[in-house]
Amino acid sequence: MKEGLRTIVGAVLIALFLRSFGYEPFNIPSESMLPRLLVGDYLFVAKWPYGYSRYSFPMGPPIFEGRIAGSAPERGDIAVFKTPSDNRTDFIKRVIGLPGDIVQMRGGTLYLNGDAVPKRRVADFVVPQSPNMACLKGEVFVDASGERMCRYMQFEETLPGGRTYFVLDSDPMSAGDDTAPFVVPEGHYFMMGDNRDNSSDSRFSFAEGGISFVPAENLVGRAEIMFFSTDGSANWFLPWTWVSAARWERIGRLF
Repeated sequence: MKEGLRTIVGAVLIALFLRSFGYEPFNIPSESMLPRLLVGDYLFVAKWPYGYSRYSFPMGPPIFEGRIAGSAPERGDIAVFKTPSDNRTDFIKRVIGLPGDIVQMRGGTLYLNGDAVPKRRVADFVVPQSPNMACLKGEVFVDASGERMCRYMQFEETLPGGRTYFVLDSDPMSAGDDTAPFVVPEGHYFMMGDNRDNSSDSRFSFAEGGISFVPAENLVGRAEIMFFSTDGSANWFLPWTWVSAARWERIGRLF
């Protein structure tokens, strides 16, 4: 019995070490990062790129302040962090503003330090409607095969330095399309969801249901690879449905 207990304790310690210093799994619960991330995506987040803080460890024990080792995030990174409203809840957003940046939305266009971030209209984002795809803020239609689909207006943004990604913006009058200028404080970051009409992010204060600026200490890690994805249609008591519910084409995608 003692040998078995030592094995269990050893396995738990190894898992905690890997989760704290290597990779931690996360699942996507909302549509705020469409089109890059869908509800039901599962991904590994790497801990070492941004170094370590108390929030790198389970339960966020107050063992030290600030961050040690690692590097600062880059604009365009998809990062997991503890929302500063409670320092407990995990959020995932894209890093848009670095310390000292001036960030503003004008008429649905992102401005960084006074310059408009290039935004180019591309083909609509279309994805099947499913238990994990409510199509909030999108248009539901039926395709030629009779399947219900979601459609969103899609754009390509290009950040300073050339990094590109896709955003959704179907409502030209949404609350976050026009904001005052935000000056990102030292030691903080400005985070935004790619689904601009359906994201609680740094454009909004805590009172407005947003997250305001994110302290560097609250960063947990950087999204690295998707290891599973499901549309939510599986029945856990019917194993064969696990296969049909999996979105196989998404598994293995890098960030």
